[in-house]
Amino acid sequence: MDRRRRGRLRLLVSGSLLCAYLTLGMVGAHALEPSDWPAVLDEARGQRVYFHAWGGDAELNSHLGWVAQQAAERFELDVRHIKLADTSSAISRLLAEAAAGNAERGSADLLWLTGENFAALKNEGLLYGPWAERTPNFPRVEADRYPEMREDFGVATDGFESPWTRSQLVFLFDSERVQTPPRSMPALLAWARDNPSEFTYPRPPAFLGTTFLKQALIELATAELGVDAATFSAPVGDRFATLSAPLWAFLDALHPKLLRRGRHFPQSGAQLLAALNDREVSLAFAFNPNEVVSAVSRGELPESVESYVFDSGTLSNVSFVAVPFNAPSKAGALVLANFLLSPEVQFRAAMNPRLASEPVLALAHFEPEQRAALIRRAQAPGAIAPSELARKIQEPHPSWTLAIEREWQRRYGGGARQSSRAP
Repeated sequence: MDRRRRGRLRLLVSGSLLCAYLTLGMVGAHALEPSDWPAVLDEARGQRVYFHAWGGDAELNSHLGWVAQQAAERFELDVRHIKLADTSSAISRLLAEAAAGNAERGSADLLWLTGENFAALKNEGLLYGPWAERTPNFPRVEADRYPEMREDFGVATDGFESPWTRSQLVFLFDSERVQTPPRSMPALLAWARDNPSEFTYPRPPAFLGTTFLKQALIELATAELGVDAATFSAPVGDRFATLSAPLWAFLDALHPKLLRRGRHFPQSGAQLLAALNDREVSLAFAFNPNEVVSAVSRGELPESVESYVFDSGTLSNVSFVAVPFNAPSKAGALVLANFLLSPEVQFRAAMNPRLASEPVLALAHFEPEQRAALIRRAQAPGAIAPSELARKIQEPHPSWTLAIEREWQRRYGGGARQSSRAP
């Protein structure tokens, strides 16, 4: 879904500003002990928690409104959802507060972070922690079994982030027009040659478009160059030209077969789904395993659309929340983050047909009736079986995102770089 688009930190840190960060350190930061959860709950009571999260999806906003209402009733928290158009605005403000020496009165208590934003703030010491793995609900994600719960685009979270939702790239096809959809990038190219103008992808740096590039980068490099997918967990080095060569050869061959011959691209995932709904294309993709079920319920896709995962797997990542180093209501932020990991919140988000969030909790940690409902949802028309979703490819290091976007713009884009929105 489009809310998955990631806003990115595009700021250069000056030497003097970095010195300010190092001087601040954790000065004035009240140290909490999550293992003494009753004490955290007691301190959080009555606190106002400013949760900075993307506000561009009405159903997500409604869900977070319900979360705020429940947090008020259960924990006496005053949760305020600060609706962001671009997460980088919250990052910019945090940087300004750090430069001004504001170590205790920050504007945000909890941030929805992913990828480059987390890596940048963690590297500069602007996050409070570690705390996440000591909250009561964290064991429910079974991080020892699912290592992606401790990695944000390949960067170790080290307890500075708590997971709250997950996503995975899925491909969509109109079964009335496509009998056998392609299940790999080479097969997609062959299919596009046989079905010109029936496929396209959002223009990078739109999040979904860049996700498509990363999927192709990893899949093609591992198949054609024999490198391990773990290679992309490391920062971009001097092998970028070699490792990305199969991607550019693939796109050079694909673009003439795209809708409008690759001269014009959709600007977002919503536009791509609209093209599928209008039958401009018959094959598309999304970054939500429940996209088809959700979109059909909204009347945005016909019931003939089905979804699937490539045979070798598709990109998957987890969205996290983090606490800024200068959050005034740290105890309240921890309580809210822990509540987001509760089976009740996770189940409600998953079962909302217009939201259809993918839970981060292992299935065994839901109540029996909740498990049964989640299993029924996975069997709904257009849904993807859990066995298919088990084929996951982890996100590459954040530096790969910027590198391939820059090269895509140089080769195919032209003009000024556009801004993404959301975490």
